[in-house]
Amino acid sequence: MQISLKWINELVNIEKIKLDTLVEKLTLGGFEVEEILEIEISKTNQIVLDISATANRSDSLSIQGIASEIAALLNTSLNISTHLLRSEKLKQIILQKATIFSINTGCTTLLSVSVENLVNRTIPKWITKKLLSSGVTPSNTLVDFQSYILLETGYPFAFYDFDKIIKKVGKVDFELSVSRAADNESFVASNNENYNLDPSILLIKANELPLSIGGIIESQEFSCDNLTKSILIEASIFNAATIRQQSRKLGLRTDRSTRYEKSVKNTYLIESLYRLISLLRISNPNLTIKLETIIKANEQIINPIILNYGTLKEILGPTKKLSNNSFEYIDSKTIEDYLNRLNCIYVYNDKEDAWIVTVPHSRSDDLTREIDLIEEIGRLHGFNNFLITLPKLQVIGTKDKSYQTRQKLTSCLLNLGLNELIHYSLVNEKTFLTNQISLVNPLVSEYASLRVSLLPNLIRTSQENWKQSSSIINGFEYGHVFSLDTNTNFKEKEYVAGILGGLQTKTTWSESEQVITWFEAKGRIERLFEQLNVPVIWKSTSTSSNHLQEIFHKYRHAEIYRESGTLIGNFGQIHPILANDLSISSNLYLFEFDLAIIQVALENNNVSIYKEYSSYPKIIKDISFIIKQDIEFNQLKQLLYLNGSQFLSKINLLDEYKGNSIPEDHTSLCLQLIFQSNEKTLQNSEIEEILNNIRFVLTHEFNATIRN
Repeated sequence: MQISLKWINELVNIEKIKLDTLVEKLTLGGFEVEEILEIEISKTNQIVLDISATANRSDSLSIQGIASEIAALLNTSLNISTHLLRSEKLKQIILQKATIFSINTGCTTLLSVSVENLVNRTIPKWITKKLLSSGVTPSNTLVDFQSYILLETGYPFAFYDFDKIIKKVGKVDFELSVSRAADNESFVASNNENYNLDPSILLIKANELPLSIGGIIESQEFSCDNLTKSILIEASIFNAATIRQQSRKLGLRTDRSTRYEKSVKNTYLIESLYRLISLLRISNPNLTIKLETIIKANEQIINPIILNYGTLKEILGPTKKLSNNSFEYIDSKTIEDYLNRLNCIYVYNDKEDAWIVTVPHSRSDDLTREIDLIEEIGRLHGFNNFLITLPKLQVIGTKDKSYQTRQKLTSCLLNLGLNELIHYSLVNEKTFLTNQISLVNPLVSEYASLRVSLLPNLIRTSQENWKQSSSIINGFEYGHVFSLDTNTNFKEKEYVAGILGGLQTKTTWSESEQVITWFEAKGRIERLFEQLNVPVIWKSTSTSSNHLQEIFHKYRHAEIYRESGTLIGNFGQIHPILANDLSISSNLYLFEFDLAIIQVALENNNVSIYKEYSSYPKIIKDISFIIKQDIEFNQLKQLLYLNGSQFLSKINLLDEYKGNSIPEDHTSLCLQLIFQSNEKTLQNSEIEEILNNIRFVLTHEFNATIRN
């Protein structure tokens, strides 16, 4: 944006300010001066600054906006334009007659004023000069008035030929309104292009007659020309997102839409309208002015911001180091001065040492948090005026609990022979799971959803690896997964998941290569939790009630819980139908655990308890029995430990048999019981007594049949 210093000087006295000082102030204040130009206009040289403002400072995209910013940075007064004072009466009339409505169309304010007897269309020379200084080529038409007001105030006004509207409507009185276009509605714009509209496009209408595409371009039928003697001025405020979407859909951008896209507030809309009418009156003192339409939305409620003095000092830091090695900070009086420069309303709370600040309406978009106010105060004070030395911290940093958990878990998983893998957190919608969370506006279709599990990516990687090298990769991954709770709120959690099996390996030197079984895979996960010193409980689950039902085998799937009853995660074999569809081994085993639950479990197990290794011999006994198949082995194991005295140190499953000699729904188990004492050598008579008790428990508790 090109800004003439001569024009700025009319609003802020900068005659005594050196150019370098002004440029430095603007740059440090967040307004980078791209170029300093010297332009000759009517044989007079003018200094022009090419300034770029940040995207969140739409309030500064005008001469008045930049002048206000310069006044705040230089701590000087702003010359109040006479039209701002004279427009107060018009403002009161408009506010009293306004029709209030709720925001639902993308337009928050709509004013229209008819201007008749526009006989002299001469553009004042001083307006032409200011347009030239701002890089705008004058057209010597009514458009120059629109361009000038846009430059001076930042408000884009639309002009329509008033006589053409009355002729088409058939009467002088009509209602201006905002409504949605009909589906496939045709609209011929002032650029002679025909646009097919849909209900997402806003139209400004006189009764039912479309005058313009809201905030973008006027209709060709009602546009002004060289014969126009009366005009209808539309002063409106549109939602920035609405205009952006409309412009993108139509493939059309104009000066009006470009300004609306950067957000326009109605703070000085009435004053700017009065200014525009005043300019038209310069060459036409006998103009007839009439308010036609006054519609506005309820005023936006601006919530106050709490600005804590302690937080401000902590973030901005000291301004000076004193001789006694103490520091000086920005004081309360200076802070209040800066708040005044920002036109903020504030109340100081002495008890809390904080200010309750209400920001001006024009800054309500970019000043929404405490940190925004702190940044503004730092900007006005000058960030270069704060000490750049970082404070020396006395506290030595430590690894956080989450990192320690990952470090310990990674070590255990690597010891199991797994490799760490990393995948993208966005996934294809065509995955194995149906409960996907789709993105509203994905960059590419391949990454159109948030992942709800880490397992699909691990399975895909194994499939690709199998295609390339006929080998399944065994690995694990940490990552965030997403879900929806009952209130349709998004939740994000960190999980660890892994895939193992599918490869033929030797477990001993004497055996041939073979894939690991369900029990071997389950044993590795059990060993993982033993190494972590986290006691767990295995429970079978109804796959139909689990969100991973498309991935896990219907009958070889378990949920793992802490002893407290908190679910850690899932373990199971891949679903055979899924394995067949992907042409990979069905002997793949998957797990997925909640990392936060494991972290809590590790924090509760800070001290590992060690017991003395026994130097006394072991006594090993085998016991075989027939038992119902639906009894969980873990339940059986716990009862045997409970009744096997303190000498029963370990239980191993040696064999499981099902055959013709075994009743239906039953199975034959052979268990190896290992007895050992830390204090003495056990006698066979003692062990036999314990075995008799175990046989009694098996018979009476589980209705088992003891085999010889």
